[in-house]
Order: sequence, then C-alpha cells, then structure tokens
Amino acid sequence: MLYNNDFSHDLEIGQIGEKALGNILENKKVEVKTDFIAQRTGNVFVEYESRGKPSGIAKSQADYWCFVLSNHQIVLITSEKLKEIARKHLGKSVLGGDNNTSKGVLVPVKELLI
Repeated sequence: MLYNNDFSHDLEIGQIGEKALGNILENKKVEVKTDFIAQRTGNVFVEYESRGKPSGIAKSQADYWCFVLSNHQIVLITSEKLKEIARKHLGKSVLGGDNNTSKGVLVPVKELLI
C-alpha cells in the first residue's frame, strides 16, 4: 500500500481493521490474561492445573485467549492454536500462580505470533 497523508483515508483504513476485529470477536468468549513479566522473560505462563484439578487452558471454554503483555502489546490467539502450542511444552511444566499451587507451561511469546 502506498503512503497516504490524508486523515480521512487513514480513518477509512482503520475502520476496516476495526470491523474485521469486531467480526472475529462477535459473540465469542475471550480469556484475558495480564502478564507483564513476559516483557522481561519472553514467555507467558499457560496454566493447565491448579490444586490437583484441571484448570486454565484445560478447562477454559473461551474461543480466544488474549495476553496483555504491556500497556502497548496485546496478543490475541485462538484457544485451539494456544493448546497446540502449549502441548509442545508439556514436558517442561513449571509451578506458578498463587503460592505456586498451579502447574503450567512457559510458552515463548514469539511462538504466539506465528
């Protein structure tokens, strides 16, 4: 696309993106996780068990997961794709959550962007 310095053109393009996102998320369930530590570590924690019971990604009924990584970075991914990525890391489970009572996997943020 060629550069255009016209606000009305930019507004029109922006509204196309807003409509596309609206269509994707319409009537969908979104699980939102805030993980500011990911900025430093490069990983997000994806929980699958808490206090000995399935939780997190294993129990979620969300269509999408949204990771808020900073005030300027948000990653939106389908639950199906997140499960696929998380399964690759199951052999490297770690403790986390409140008082380390949860099990999860560390998923590199870069894998969420593919």
